[in-house]
This record gives sequence, C-alpha cells and structure tokens, in this order.
Amino acid sequence: MGTTDSVAPERTALPDRRPGGSASPGEVGRPALRLFWRFLPGLAAYLFLVVLLLLADTSAGDVARYTGYALWGVLLPGTLVFRALRRRPFSLLEDLAYGAVTGLVLELVAWFLIVSLGAQSVAVAWPLAVVIPFAAVPRLRRHWRPRGYRASSPGWSWSVAGTVMLSSAYFHQVFLARYPVLPTGEGDRIFGDMPYMLSLAANAKQHVPLTVPQASGEPLYYHWFSFAHMAMTDMVGHVDLPVVESRLMVPALAALSMVITAVVARRLTGRAWAGPLAAVLVFAVGEFTATYPNNVNTWTFGAPAVRLMFWSSLSLTYSQPLLIALMGVVGDALRRSGVKGGAGKNGGADGAAAEAGRGGGGGGGGAPLFGRGVFVLTALFALASSAAKASTLPVTLAGLAVAGLVMLIGTRRVPRTVVGLGAILAGAQVFATAVIFHFESYGLEIAPFGNVQSYWADPGHARPAAFQALVVAATLAAFLLNHHVKLLGMIPLLWRRKFALEPVQWFLLGAAVAGPAAYLTVNGYNSSYFTIAALPFGVVLSAWGYCESFERAALPRRAKAALAVATLAFIALLTFAIHRYSDAWAKFVQRLCGDPEAHTSYSLLLAALGAAAALALTALVCGALWWLVGRARPALRGRGGIVLLTAALAAGAPGLAHDALQSRQEAWVGSWVLPGSQVDAARWIRAHSEPSDVLVTNSHCWEFDDYANGPACNNTRSQWLSGYSERSVLIEGWAYAPRAVALTRGGTAYDGPFWDKELFALNEDAVYRPTEAKLRTLHDRHHVRFVVVHRPTGHESPRLRELARPVFDNGRVAVYRLS
Repeated sequence: MGTTDSVAPERTALPDRRPGGSASPGEVGRPALRLFWRFLPGLAAYLFLVVLLLLADTSAGDVARYTGYALWGVLLPGTLVFRALRRRPFSLLEDLAYGAVTGLVLELVAWFLIVSLGAQSVAVAWPLAVVIPFAAVPRLRRHWRPRGYRASSPGWSWSVAGTVMLSSAYFHQVFLARYPVLPTGEGDRIFGDMPYMLSLAANAKQHVPLTVPQASGEPLYYHWFSFAHMAMTDMVGHVDLPVVESRLMVPALAALSMVITAVVARRLTGRAWAGPLAAVLVFAVGEFTATYPNNVNTWTFGAPAVRLMFWSSLSLTYSQPLLIALMGVVGDALRRSGVKGGAGKNGGADGAAAEAGRGGGGGGGGAPLFGRGVFVLTALFALASSAAKASTLPVTLAGLAVAGLVMLIGTRRVPRTVVGLGAILAGAQVFATAVIFHFESYGLEIAPFGNVQSYWADPGHARPAAFQALVVAATLAAFLLNHHVKLLGMIPLLWRRKFALEPVQWFLLGAAVAGPAAYLTVNGYNSSYFTIAALPFGVVLSAWGYCESFERAALPRRAKAALAVATLAFIALLTFAIHRYSDAWAKFVQRLCGDPEAHTSYSLLLAALGAAAALALTALVCGALWWLVGRARPALRGRGGIVLLTAALAAGAPGLAHDALQSRQEAWVGSWVLPGSQVDAARWIRAHSEPSDVLVTNSHCWEFDDYANGPACNNTRSQWLSGYSERSVLIEGWAYAPRAVALTRGGTAYDGPFWDKELFALNEDAVYRPTEAKLRTLHDRHHVRFVVVHRPTGHESPRLRELARPVFDNGRVAVYRLS
C-alpha cells in the first residue's frame, strides 16, 4: 500500500543475529520458554482481571465471549490496518495498542453500515472485510507476521502490567464488588446514569443516528460514539448490554488507555520509563485533596479524574484511548520537523531529511517515524474522537496551534506539517459540530471564571479589596492544586530548556494549558471535561521532565531503591493522615482562617490550601536540612530536587486508596435505588417485544413515589424502562434531552415540564384516563405497543384493563399490550 511509504520487508533491527544467520547460544530449543516470559506480564494482568470479574459474579461465558469479541472484532482488524499505515515496526506492544485503537475506529464504520442496512444478524462477520484482503493481497499479506520488533525490558513490561492490575483492583473494590449487573432486590443501588447510558447503547443497535430513548423520535445531539461501541459488543460478541456496561467495558478500555499512554509517552519522549510513569500519573494519581470522605459535594472543581468517573461517564472512558492515540500520532508527525523552539530551517515542511539525520528515530528512543501514514491515522483518530467526547478535539487543536505559532515565529515559514494536521483536526471538529451536535451547546456559554467565582463570591461587598484579591488568588491556586500537582514534572524541563522547546513539546504544553483555560472560560459543569482531556498531554510532558531530572541526578542503585521505598512510605503516611485526621484538620484550618462555622464561600478550599501550605513548609525545612547535610556528604548534592519532585508528583496518590476505603463504608452519593421489580418488568418487555415497539409509561421521576397526587416532580430522570427494556418510550424522563439540558445553562439536569404539553397529556391519559380513541391514536400515530404502569407513581384506571390486554404484573409494575 502506498501509505506504508516503503516496499522493503519489515526486517529492521533484528536482535542477536550472528554472521551466517546462526542464532546466539541459548536461543536454540528455547523459543517457547522465551515467548512465555515475554508475554507473561500481559497474561498476568489479563488473568488477574478475569479473576476479579468472576469474583464479581460475571459469568465465565461472558468473559470468554467478550475476550473473543475484543480479539476478533477490534484487535485483529485494527492491528492489520495499523501495520499497513505505519512505516516500520518498533515493538509488538505498540502495534497491538495502536491496533486496538484503530480497531475501535473501524468498528464505528462497520456499525454505521450494519445498522443503516439492517444487517445486524451478520454483524459478527464484518472483520472479514479486513481479514480477506490482508490474506489475499500479497503486498498486504506480510503484515500478518512483521519482523524487526524491539523487545521491552521485563521491568518496563511488568511496570505497565502492574499499573493495569492496580486499576483492576481499584475497580473491583469501588464498583464491581459493590453494584449488581441487574438489580434483584427492592433496595439495590446502581449509579444513577447507568440506565440512561444503557438506553443509548440499545438505541444504537437500531438507529443511525441515535435518538433520545426517553422521548421517542427526539433527535440526540450528543457525543454518542461510545454507545455505538457498546452496541457492536452486543451484536458481534453476543454479550448482554448490562454486562458490557457494568462489568466488562470499563476495565478493558481503561487497560487499553494505560497501555497506549505508556506506548505514546515512550515514543514521544524517547525515554522508555516515561511510559509507565505517565500511565501511573494518569490513572493512579488523582486530585490533591485533604478531605475524607470525598463525596460529590467535595468535588470542588467539577468532574474528578479518579473517583468513579470511569462509570459515571462511559463517553470519557471510551474517548481516552482515542485521544491518547491521537496525541501520539500528531506528536509523531511533529517529530518529523526536527526543530527546537522553532529555530530550525525547514520549519517542519519536509520531514524526510530530519528523519534521515536521526536514523529514523526522530528523538523517540530509536522509534522509527510512522511515515506518511501518520496523516491517515490522524484522520481516523480525529474523526472517532470528534463525537466520542466533545472536549477532546478543541484541546488537541489548541496544542497544535501553539506548536504551529512557535514554529512560524521561529522559522518565518509556514509549517506545512502543522497546516495539514490542523486541517484534519479542524475538519473533524466541523463534522462533529455540524453533523453530530447540530451546533447544540448543551447550555455551555462563555463566562470567564463562571465555574469558580462562587468560591470568592462576596455578595455584600463586605471584604476589603486586598483580602478579596487574596481570596481570588487562593481559589485559582486551589484549582491548580486540585488537578495539576501531577504536572509539576514539566517545570524542570521548561526551566532547563528556557522554553526552547521542540515542536512536540510545545504541542503537549499548549494542550495542557488549553484544557484548564477552557474550564475557566466556558461556564457549565460539563466544561470540567476540558481539564480532564488536557491531563494526558500534561502528564506526558511531566513524565518527560521527570525522566530528564532523574537522569541528571545519576542516582546509584541503592539510592534508587531508597527513593522508591521513601515514596511508598510518603504515600502511605499521607493516605493515613488524610483518612484519620482530615476532619479535625479541616476544622483547625477553618478556625485559623476565622471561619469556624464554614459559612464563607471559600471554606471548602481551606483544607486543601492549608495542607498544601503545610507540605510546602515541610519541603522547605527538609530542603534546608538536605543542603546542610550535603555540605558534609557530597553525594547528596544536586539530588534533593529529584526527591522533592517525586514527592510532589505522588501527592495525589492517596485518592485511589481513599476511594476504595470509602466504598466499604458508605454508598456512593451518585448511586440511587433501583428496585429489582422494575428491572424484571423491563426485561420481560425486552423478551416479548420488537425493537421498533414504543412504550408509554407514567414513570417520569427517579426515586419519587406518588408524585401525581403530591408535590410536583423535580427530578425528571426516570430512565429505567428505556434502559432495561432496550425500547424507546414515548415520554419517560426528559432531563437529558438536548433541548431540555440547554435550558439549564450547563447544569446537570433539567427539572421543568415536558415541552409538548398536548403529547404529555395524551401520555398520562393512557394510564389514568384511557379511552379507545386515545389508545388508538397512540397505537397508530406513535407506534405504541405497550402501556407500562409504575404503581408507586400512580395506579392505573380500571378501564385500562378493559381497553388493553394485561400481560405482566408483579404488583409494582403492570404491563398492558395494545392491539
């Protein structure tokens, strides 16, 4: 293929080949054993997760089917296509990681064609569209067994696998072992938005584009690609959607995100150990906080990066590997420029000479550049990212714009590589904005500092101007502390290079700054996802700076071991201190600041700010002592900085342990009761209806009984029926419909009336005041086939039994069929 940029066989960097082709001693007769040790870290991480899933009541059959789906429907076609697009191989893990992400993109194309053509019954065969050409065409056939891979060290492989296993254990503690796949008891709890996300996945099995399942026929202008992925998992892998949602999808995609992070960081930085470090910083180190328990009301600055974000936002979970892979290919394209700080001559216009001068490594630790296929990969990942999560492309575009501007200023020439990449990203953004989102803003609006100004609010203007300025500065400092302590590794890199950065470094820095800047500019809860989208960029740059600092410190082996042990001890001590004394500490800081009743607008920030100040003072004291001891022990000189930087990067690590501890003590605030009787009724409908059938129900609120005869409903988030029946409902809960969310001006949910009063009256009359004419209108005009009565909301009229056939009744929910 032309995109491979080379017709030579993939035989670069063959290891340990002797003259005449003989193998080195020890290789002969032991290939199976070497292969086993090579794949043991990945196998161990997989088996560890399987055990946890089985302990969480996931059937072995579901695990096996999902594994088969991942291999057949994602990894195999994606890896083959990726190999054809990249120029030369670097490592098997890189091929598989990028291949899996490429497979997610191909899956979207397959989903669109399958659902559009109504070919769901043959969905399992779609990978043959890739497999057959790669088996039949000689030029493509060589991608089945490429040669020239470079093996990673056992320590590197086990570090990445260990990060995956750590996250798997975390998921098991905070969710898998806590929440059922299908509620069976009347008091079972699930995360509140899971029925909604389940309903979208079910809708994706039948509709292109998706519609709002809780308001049948209402268009859905939303980033819904993650739900197409879930639909394909069901159609190809034959795994029930609730199992995919609550057990399999999240740990699998999180593991892929960790691996692709390690691969991308290694390639872009040229330092192998930047990979595991970046993966740890993204997925194991959370926000800096001195609060325990850390429930929703203490999620100070919007959505958190740890907590249960993986389950509360499946779109974020799905988008992360796509975003990180996009970051990797854009960064690799910028490596072609061979320019530092924009001071070179070619300005990135032609990467061939730059690559030749670097021996194909391009500064990636010997990683060969992807070649011209990088632009195709950029287009694939950008288009998939566009409607996977709306916050990803703006952050990436901002980073690329910064890199391009610096190159333009430094070379006084238009960087054609950046222009080409920018055109691809901008095109994908326009596609998402116009085609998928239909220019719907979901209530987000430009309002500088709108998301944080409540912390410095002073309605009565009682504060002196100087003190108010201090409160504003402290609020912004708290925001940086909360999300960005893990990015401190970039400071020594920027300091030593005096901002004479390579294009890829400007790209990472620009995106890392653009995310929080967008959060501080665009008002609305959902704008916090800009901050989260920017973190992988900043983390890779932080890992880059840390590795350079670590190399300069040149620690002997014993010192490295001592640093590792001390870091773990510091994390353990900080975890214990916050868990044990956070309440007393918060009260102490409030009294110290003259806020004993915690009534001031900034009171929620005081604990974290006070803890940060205390840790900073401790660091100053330790630094002074280190300097004094270093005068007598020269071996310590110049090495205190790496100790301080290590401690700073680890300051957010307690969040992971605190989440696990907290999950044992109390239910997550984001979880709500979902009675098993309602799920049973919805699943009965799923088994006895057609996918095109529409339902009518009187259930519009979540966890609210008898609202028809009591106070007005103020939480229109009933989504259980559409979620577990996998059918569209004429009017269920409309809080998340685009036109409703827009009215909240970026809030979390709309609680006002349904927009079509006439239709809503007809819907309610079907339960409480049915007539033959009204039911006929619902049947003929709106394709309604079942009336579902949620009796805690209100009992149906006796006439309904005369006009429709009762087909299910468990006391709490009754179902009637319209004929």
